[in-house]
Amino acid sequence: MSNLDAITFPIDFVWGVATASYQIEGAANEGGRGVSIWDTFAHTPGKVLHGDTGDIACDHYHHLAEDVALMQQLNISSYRFSLAWPRIQPDGKGPLNNEGIQFYIELLDRLEKANISPFPTLYHWDLPQTLGDQGGWTQRDTAYRFADYVEMVVDALGSRVQRWITLNEPWCSSWLGYATGQHAPGETDLAAALSANHHLLLAHGLAVDVIRRDTDAQVGITLNLAHVTPASEHELDIQAARLVEGNANRMFLDPIFKAAYPTDMLNLYGDSVAHIRRDDLAIISRPIDFLGVNYYHPSIVGSRERLHEHAAMGYHVDNTKAPTLLETTSNAIHLRRPGIPRSLMGWEIEPKTFTDLLIKVREGYGEIPIYITENGMSNADYARQDATVVDPERIEYLNGHIRAVHDAISAGVDIKGYYVWSLLDNFEWALGYSQRFGLIYVDYPTARRTPKSSYFWYRDLITSRAVR
Repeated sequence: MSNLDAITFPIDFVWGVATASYQIEGAANEGGRGVSIWDTFAHTPGKVLHGDTGDIACDHYHHLAEDVALMQQLNISSYRFSLAWPRIQPDGKGPLNNEGIQFYIELLDRLEKANISPFPTLYHWDLPQTLGDQGGWTQRDTAYRFADYVEMVVDALGSRVQRWITLNEPWCSSWLGYATGQHAPGETDLAAALSANHHLLLAHGLAVDVIRRDTDAQVGITLNLAHVTPASEHELDIQAARLVEGNANRMFLDPIFKAAYPTDMLNLYGDSVAHIRRDDLAIISRPIDFLGVNYYHPSIVGSRERLHEHAAMGYHVDNTKAPTLLETTSNAIHLRRPGIPRSLMGWEIEPKTFTDLLIKVREGYGEIPIYITENGMSNADYARQDATVVDPERIEYLNGHIRAVHDAISAGVDIKGYYVWSLLDNFEWALGYSQRFGLIYVDYPTARRTPKSSYFWYRDLITSRAVR
């Protein structure tokens, strides 16, 4: 392919990689770290595939220098990581754990020397178990405990950080954690999920106030937004898709940007939203500087009442997605289309939907700057006899989705940067170590790191700022 076929990105476009604390750090019982709800969940028999836990994970805690060196060799300009609340404040309240915060100070020192800007996420699902025992995110008080924790972190690290993310994917924390039970803490209660949904957003707003008060840094939130398409033009399919999209997107975007929950969702949930207080939405909708968007795959949704018609159209029920209680009560069901490539996770691969979603966000919520804070693909990677790891499927996936980002920029979306998920193969939550998303292969028994072919492809892309 000639250079004429290449597309280039602005010189100030941010290229990065992303990770999360529980998925890579390990050292679960070191440095004064407390227990998180994910420690408890992973150690509960039957909750995580093969009984895997994050006790050791990638052992990033002890491989910090090596991992930052690999980032520097990758030529990234920014690293998105998360801070482990129980490592910094073991019980979710009380004094700062000096040994825990020193780990992140060392990380920031090494990033600075490598000329890599930090992009920390304050919460990526590892709630201190002490707060979990008191009801976790179903309790309003947890939002205020989070604000106290944020104040503590900003006081310790604030002068070193120019951009903060308050929460990662609050949809997963609330709906997978409290409705489907697939994630920690493993509850299956619609009212609990709705309460968690709201209190996570309240925590975000309170954190924005703290960061604004104590620093001049930028602040935003990361949402895992869904591109939802109805299975047909039948009214029942359209209605089902609208409710699923409302649960995934509008239940978060509307409160943040419009200071209101969607009317159709409030009508659906009825008395289950009684926990919302009059002044909460003013806090939740505090102005933010950017929106983080995580995206992996499109979703096709239809009405359960039309399964026969869907089958006649060639659709199959998507068994990779357990229905939420919302989808059960609204008769919505996820479907798979024939002939669409899928990742090892079973997720459909269709880059154009990424462009469409980003344009819809701009049209619905204005010219907010956007960072693509996660995008990537799980693949059946393995180390060959010559010790290399070749992953052309991931290169193709990333190439298509980065081109989709460029298409969105060309359509007027203000996209500031892109972060591959993930730097390292890691603990993939309830799926344990069965899924490999990394640019770097991790041999878990030895913690040996091996850059994959996608690592070198991404390095060359960053160097040239061009996708071919």
